[in-house]
Amino acid sequence: MAISIVIVVISFLLDIILSNFLPYMVGGLSFFTPMLTIVSLFLIYPFFKKDEKKYFLIACILGIIYDLFLTNLLFFNGILFFVIAYLVTILYKYLEVNYINILLDIILVIVCYEVATAFVILLFNLVPISFYKLFYKISHSLILNIIYAEVIYFVIKALPKKYTKLSIN
Repeated sequence: MAISIVIVVISFLLDIILSNFLPYMVGGLSFFTPMLTIVSLFLIYPFFKKDEKKYFLIACILGIIYDLFLTNLLFFNGILFFVIAYLVTILYKYLEVNYINILLDIILVIVCYEVATAFVILLFNLVPISFYKLFYKISHSLILNIIYAEVIYFVIKALPKKYTKLSIN
């Protein structure tokens, strides 16, 4: 569990740092929209397979902290991270865990997060959003987050089993 907390904290800090330095508005020059916390939320699930309640609790708390530091929408990401955590548990239970499936699942999780966020933005008419802006945000968030997922996946795989206690195939 300590390894998973370290991964989440590093991801969260990198999210904060990168979101301050990388432009991610439509028409911006960056192809790197960070969503590293959500990627780490997906990758730490194997550490909590035997105690999913802790995983859901960490997801909710992480979402609330994410709201406080990055989005200013109190409890929105807390609820959304809980839903993403539930999706992650379903993906891990019904799909084989291997390198390709993890990359495809990361893409699915990012798309679900962005679509849910866009739906709430449309529902409450917070800012104008279109399908083009949604597609732009999804496409520009995939590059950095998939690379980050690969790096963290190989780091977790390289750790001795006594630290991970659960292996990712």
